[in-house]
Amino acid sequence: MNKHVGYDILFYLVIPLLIWNYGRDLMGDYYAILLSTIPGFLYTIYRFIEQRQINLTGVFVISTLLISTMVDILSPDAETMLWNQVYLGYAFASVFLISMLIKKPLALYLAVDFAYLQGYKRKNSMELFKTKGIFILYQLLTAIFFIRGIFQSYFKSWLLQVYGVDGYSQVLIYLKITGWIFGGIITAGFFYIGYKINKFVEQQKEIDKSTEVQA
Repeated sequence: MNKHVGYDILFYLVIPLLIWNYGRDLMGDYYAILLSTIPGFLYTIYRFIEQRQINLTGVFVISTLLISTMVDILSPDAETMLWNQVYLGYAFASVFLISMLIKKPLALYLAVDFAYLQGYKRKNSMELFKTKGIFILYQLLTAIFFIRGIFQSYFKSWLLQVYGVDGYSQVLIYLKITGWIFGGIITAGFFYIGYKINKFVEQQKEIDKSTEVQA
């Protein structure tokens, strides 16, 4: 198993569950839930520092983390905190929708940042990814991000109605499982687009060779 997958499970699921299950009797539901979000927050920051992702991706993720943390802190009790997270989830999902509507899909910019880490210039990646036939794929992938945000928020609201604050451990487990499923779909989407980009580049090379021979 990839070491990052193990760390993800540890910091996003195992440690938060331990804090919730063993800390709620000592500090109450509100502080137990608040404290359970800290390991994932710190681990996410560490991952971005480790990967040196000081770019749009890093700014977006860190911004959402900071906003989420501030909303959690300002919430007066545990139940309000969880419901505020639901509303905030809808707001974050709308960012992906807006980026699609203005023809600047966030998935494309995430891909540009990743390509930059592989040594490719941002300008060249941006021009390539905006090519007809590729750009629409990033629009569709951004739509999956949007659907994930809407689904996760709606699913969380349903879980809260079913289990309540006392069932936070079940809420956390179910949300992580669906989150990983969407994560797998999104990762597959990036790989598929990468495959299509490689095919496009190969075709362009063949066209250039044919043009040179004819000249």
